Amino acid sequence: MPEIQLLRPAHAPALLAFEQENRAYFAASVPDRGDDYFARFDERHRALLAEQQAGVCYFHVLVGTDGEVLGRINLVDVADGGADLGYRIAERAAGRGLATWAVREICGLAAHRYGLTVLRAAARLDNAASRAVLARSGFTVVGETRLSGRPGLTYLRSLADFTSPDGATAT
Repeated sequence: MPEIQLLRPAHAPALLAFEQENRAYFAASVPDRGDDYFARFDERHRALLAEQQAGVCYFHVLVGTDGEVLGRINLVDVADGGADLGYRIAERAAGRGLATWAVREICGLAAHRYGLTVLRAAARLDNAASRAVLARSGFTVVGETRLSGRPGLTYLRSLADFTSPDGATAT
Protein backbone atom coordinates (compact mmCIF):
# COMPACT_ATOMS: atom_id res chain seq x y z
CA MET A 1 0.00 0.00 0.00
CA PRO A 2 1.09 3.58 -0.52
CA GLU A 3 2.06 5.78 2.37
CA ILE A 4 -0.18 8.56 3.67
CA GLN A 5 1.91 11.70 4.11
CA LEU A 6 0.96 15.10 5.46
CA LEU A 7 1.19 17.63 2.64
CA ARG A 8 4.59 19.37 2.38
CA PRO A 9 6.11 21.93 0.01
CA ALA A 10 8.11 19.16 -1.71
CA HIS A 11 4.89 17.43 -2.83
CA ALA A 12 3.98 20.30 -5.20
CA PRO A 13 5.41 18.91 -8.49
CA ALA A 14 3.99 15.40 -8.03
CA LEU A 15 0.67 16.78 -6.80
CA LEU A 16 0.34 19.08 -9.81
CA ALA A 17 1.10 16.16 -12.14
CA PHE A 18 -1.54 14.05 -10.34
CA GLU A 19 -4.18 16.77 -10.72
CA GLN A 20 -3.35 17.39 -14.40
CA GLU A 21 -3.26 13.70 -15.34
CA ASN A 22 -6.58 12.99 -13.65
CA ARG A 23 -8.49 16.20 -14.38
CA ALA A 24 -10.99 14.71 -16.84
CA TYR A 25 -11.43 11.57 -14.74
CA PHE A 26 -12.22 13.60 -11.61
CA ALA A 27 -14.55 15.98 -13.46
CA ALA A 28 -16.84 13.05 -14.26
CA SER A 29 -17.78 12.68 -10.58
CA VAL A 30 -16.70 15.82 -8.69
CA PRO A 31 -16.63 19.51 -9.62
CA ASP A 32 -13.73 20.49 -11.89
CA ARG A 33 -11.12 22.68 -10.20
CA GLY A 34 -11.05 25.08 -13.15
CA ASP A 35 -8.22 26.50 -15.22
CA ASP A 36 -7.29 29.07 -12.57
CA TYR A 37 -6.42 26.26 -10.12
CA PHE A 38 -3.73 25.00 -12.50
CA ALA A 39 -2.51 28.45 -13.54
CA ARG A 40 -2.02 29.46 -9.91
CA PHE A 41 -1.12 26.05 -8.49
CA ASP A 42 2.02 27.14 -6.61
CA GLU A 43 0.16 29.99 -4.92
CA ARG A 44 -2.71 27.67 -4.00
CA HIS A 45 -0.30 25.04 -2.65
CA ARG A 46 1.30 27.64 -0.36
CA ALA A 47 -2.14 28.71 0.82
CA LEU A 48 -3.07 25.11 1.68
CA LEU A 49 0.14 24.73 3.67
CA ALA A 50 -0.68 27.93 5.58
CA GLU A 51 -4.17 26.61 6.41
CA GLN A 52 -2.61 23.37 7.58
CA GLN A 53 -0.08 25.22 9.73
CA ALA A 54 -2.99 27.12 11.33
CA GLY A 55 -4.69 23.81 12.18
CA VAL A 56 -7.82 24.58 10.16
CA CYS A 57 -7.23 21.75 7.67
CA TYR A 58 -5.01 18.70 7.29
CA PHE A 59 -4.08 17.79 3.72
CA HIS A 60 -2.61 14.38 2.90
CA VAL A 61 -1.23 12.70 -0.18
CA LEU A 62 -1.06 8.98 -0.92
CA VAL A 63 2.46 8.40 -2.17
CA GLY A 64 3.34 5.27 -4.12
CA THR A 65 6.61 3.36 -4.00
CA ASP A 66 8.10 5.47 -6.80
CA GLY A 67 7.20 8.76 -5.10
CA GLU A 68 4.20 9.38 -7.33
CA VAL A 69 1.00 10.82 -5.88
CA LEU A 70 -1.80 8.26 -6.19
CA GLY A 71 -4.39 10.18 -4.25
CA ARG A 72 -5.36 12.93 -1.87
CA ILE A 73 -7.28 12.64 1.36
CA ASN A 74 -8.07 15.76 3.29
CA LEU A 75 -9.68 16.90 6.51
CA VAL A 76 -11.03 20.42 6.09
CA ASP A 77 -12.92 22.91 8.23
CA VAL A 78 -11.55 21.38 11.42
CA ALA A 79 -13.48 22.73 14.40
CA ASP A 80 -15.29 21.54 17.53
CA GLY A 81 -13.87 18.00 17.27
CA GLY A 82 -14.99 17.44 13.70
CA ALA A 83 -13.91 17.91 10.10
CA ASP A 84 -15.11 17.38 6.55
CA LEU A 85 -13.49 14.51 4.69
CA GLY A 86 -12.59 14.74 1.02
CA TYR A 87 -10.60 12.35 -1.15
CA ARG A 88 -9.71 11.52 -4.73
CA ILE A 89 -7.76 8.61 -6.16
CA ALA A 90 -5.88 8.54 -9.48
CA GLU A 91 -7.69 6.77 -12.30
CA ARG A 92 -4.84 4.29 -12.71
CA ALA A 93 -5.08 3.35 -9.00
CA ALA A 94 -8.89 3.12 -8.84
CA GLY A 95 -10.72 -0.14 -8.23
CA ARG A 96 -8.03 -1.67 -6.03
CA GLY A 97 -9.42 -0.77 -2.60
CA LEU A 98 -7.05 2.16 -2.16
CA ALA A 99 -9.78 4.70 -1.37
CA THR A 100 -11.37 2.45 1.27
CA TRP A 101 -7.98 1.77 2.84
CA ALA A 102 -7.07 5.46 2.84
CA VAL A 103 -10.39 6.57 4.34
CA ARG A 104 -10.08 4.00 7.13
CA GLU A 105 -6.50 5.09 7.81
CA ILE A 106 -7.46 8.76 7.88
CA CYS A 107 -10.19 7.98 10.41
CA GLY A 108 -7.49 6.62 12.72
CA LEU A 109 -5.24 9.62 12.10
CA ALA A 110 -8.15 11.99 12.69
CA ALA A 111 -8.78 10.47 16.10
CA HIS A 112 -5.21 9.80 17.22
CA ARG A 113 -3.16 12.60 15.71
CA TYR A 114 -5.70 15.40 15.42
CA GLY A 115 -8.00 14.58 18.35
CA LEU A 116 -11.16 14.59 16.25
CA THR A 117 -14.33 12.76 17.30
CA VAL A 118 -16.44 12.92 14.14
CA LEU A 119 -15.99 13.21 10.38
CA ARG A 120 -18.50 14.48 7.84
CA ALA A 121 -18.57 13.68 4.13
CA ALA A 122 -20.80 14.09 1.09
CA ALA A 123 -21.09 12.31 -2.24
CA ARG A 124 -23.24 12.78 -5.30
CA LEU A 125 -25.89 10.13 -5.92
CA ASP A 126 -24.27 9.35 -9.28
CA ASN A 127 -20.91 8.66 -7.60
CA ALA A 128 -21.59 5.06 -6.55
CA ALA A 129 -17.91 4.31 -5.98
CA SER A 130 -17.49 7.11 -3.44
CA ARG A 131 -20.73 6.21 -1.68
CA ALA A 132 -19.53 2.59 -1.41
CA VAL A 133 -16.18 3.70 0.05
CA LEU A 134 -17.95 5.76 2.70
CA ALA A 135 -20.32 2.90 3.59
CA ARG A 136 -17.45 0.37 3.83
CA SER A 137 -15.57 2.83 6.07
CA GLY A 138 -18.32 3.17 8.66
CA PHE A 139 -20.00 6.37 7.47
CA THR A 140 -23.77 6.60 7.83
CA VAL A 141 -26.13 8.59 5.63
CA VAL A 142 -27.58 11.48 7.65
CA GLY A 143 -29.19 13.66 5.01
CA GLU A 144 -29.48 14.90 1.48
CA THR A 145 -27.66 17.74 -0.24
CA ARG A 146 -26.85 19.18 -3.64
CA LEU A 147 -23.29 19.09 -4.93
CA SER A 148 -22.55 21.16 -8.02
CA GLY A 149 -26.29 21.35 -8.59
CA ARG A 150 -26.71 17.57 -8.49
CA PRO A 151 -28.37 15.47 -5.78
CA GLY A 152 -26.16 13.94 -3.14
CA LEU A 153 -26.06 12.47 0.33
CA THR A 154 -24.37 13.67 3.50
CA TYR A 155 -22.61 11.24 5.80
CA LEU A 156 -21.31 11.14 9.36
CA ARG A 157 -18.72 8.89 10.97
CA SER A 158 -18.17 8.85 14.73
CA LEU A 159 -14.57 8.13 15.67
CA ALA A 160 -15.53 6.74 19.09
CA ASP A 161 -14.28 3.28 18.11
CA PHE A 162 -10.79 4.77 17.85
CA THR A 163 -10.78 5.80 21.51
CA SER A 164 -10.95 3.82 24.72
CA PRO A 165 -13.88 4.16 27.17
CA ASP A 166 -11.87 6.53 29.41
CA GLY A 167 -11.36 8.95 26.52
CA ALA A 168 -7.73 8.09 25.78
CA THR A 169 -6.89 7.21 22.20
CA ALA A 170 -6.75 3.50 21.48
CA THR A 171 -3.58 1.87 20.24
